[in-house]
Amino acid sequence: MRILFHERTSEHEITVYDAPQLAGERGSFRVLQFAENAMQGAMDLDNPERIVFEYPKAMIHLMQCNNPSYANVYLIGHGIGTIARSCPGIRFTTAELDSNIVRLSKELFGCRDDDVRIGDGRAILEEQAAHAFDYVLLDAFTAKGTPKHLTSRSFFELTAAKLMEGGAVILNMMGKGGQDTVTAAVHSTLQTVFAYTRVFSLPSSSMSELRNIIIIGSERPIRFQESKMVGFVPIVLDQGYIIEDH
Repeated sequence: MRILFHERTSEHEITVYDAPQLAGERGSFRVLQFAENAMQGAMDLDNPERIVFEYPKAMIHLMQCNNPSYANVYLIGHGIGTIARSCPGIRFTTAELDSNIVRLSKELFGCRDDDVRIGDGRAILEEQAAHAFDYVLLDAFTAKGTPKHLTSRSFFELTAAKLMEGGAVILNMMGKGGQDTVTAAVHSTLQTVFAYTRVFSLPSSSMSELRNIIIIGSERPIRFQESKMVGFVPIVLDQGYIIEDH
């Protein structure tokens, strides 16, 4: 492993490194990572246009499947710009808390996403026009989880107000599937705002192992093709508590 950047900023401890192996796959990879191995993005240096992780592929499929003509997306959490880069022709408005992430994504990952606002994703979303977006995507997590103010009932009510008719909010989280009380709470809170919700998880060898969880909420029935969910499968969560701002 070759360290290209390591610094503790006001928001995160950030490391960028090159590695000859990632998740058991040999090759040439560049990774952006927060503390406690919380990977925020990875690039295959031999094939930079390839999407390395499964969850962006699954989120993109959900957008395409539920609205093939979607055009405007609000994204919280920039990472290395994978999702926006992989959706040519789509207008992304991206919110990123840490300006260092945006700088590194451009300098070390070749990101060309220009419409990035620096600041809290919820505060910036509040400034957007009503019914402006086909999708609101949340991809903002650390080893401590997704910030609570981005999973509360009030936040989901805000996303509903910013979505066009038939739009959806899609969250990528780290959780433990059906055994995770926080994931269950996020889903139950989402259900108080949206008529239709679905939850998808990557399989895991252990119930206690953290894995990517995708949660989607919409006012319309949610469509997907399991063969295009790149390993994510539908799961059912227990009823959880409702997350409030205070």
